[in-house]
Amino acid sequence: MALTDSDRLVHDPMGGMPRLLEIMARLRDPATGCPWDIEQSFASIAPYTLEEAHEVADVIERQAWAELPGELGDLLFQVVYHAQMAQDAGLFGFDTVVRAIADKMVARHPHVFGEESRDKTAQQQTADWERIKAAERGANGSGARVLDGVAMGLPALTRAVKLQNRAARVGFDWPSTDEVLAKLREEMAELVEAREHHGAAQVFEEFGDLLFVMANLARHMKLDPEAALRAANAKFTRRFGRIEDWLAEAGKAPSGSDLAEMDALWNRAKAEDKARQAAVSGAAGGASGGDI
Repeated sequence: MALTDSDRLVHDPMGGMPRLLEIMARLRDPATGCPWDIEQSFASIAPYTLEEAHEVADVIERQAWAELPGELGDLLFQVVYHAQMAQDAGLFGFDTVVRAIADKMVARHPHVFGEESRDKTAQQQTADWERIKAAERGANGSGARVLDGVAMGLPALTRAVKLQNRAARVGFDWPSTDEVLAKLREEMAELVEAREHHGAAQVFEEFGDLLFVMANLARHMKLDPEAALRAANAKFTRRFGRIEDWLAEAGKAPSGSDLAEMDALWNRAKAEDKARQAAVSGAAGGASGGDI
């Protein structure tokens, strides 16, 4: 059987973006495509899109650079998938997506692609970016509400920071970290009060308030709360893994241990971590000292 132009493109390792678009079109072909891919929708694919974005962030966090091309490819495929579904529905195609982001980047960087001066601080450029975005929202008929356009699908901590940043730009913000810490103590007291004297709904609400203030504290301290929590998750995973290792050496599993034993091993893992960090810091200091 002679190969079609589509077959040749699909199997061409140098086919680039046209190859990927053709693969996606073939997967969604109602007559010859993959049954699973054909039955998907924007709603069913969206969770995979979020998952792939998180996997890109994970690779970057771990600095696993050899894995990054594959993970970026997975994320790009998500964009191609949504664009193909839109084309199938007669909404728009991939070219529209590309044109939209290219036009947006040109419009939002007049100091690069226009006549504005590049002689600006990063803070000035950020302010200009937000001003242009606000103008775009107004032009799109979305109104001038301060918090419009902060995506609902963002991780909750990230969305909290973005909402707070928007409010801060119009002056709705505490002047310093001290006021945030005071509010944090207030919210902790309210959570304790809810737990002791109120029902589950009130506890749920107060716990959310506490997390929201924690996000605000991260913002005031110029920390990324998602990154901080990912680091804490990684630390917990590493230390609990050491507990499992030491229990295994004793012929035991966590289910056959108890809290007192595991807590003691946790403290051992914590001390091991601190010693390792001190050794790394000492080595870095020694290298710096040798260079001076």
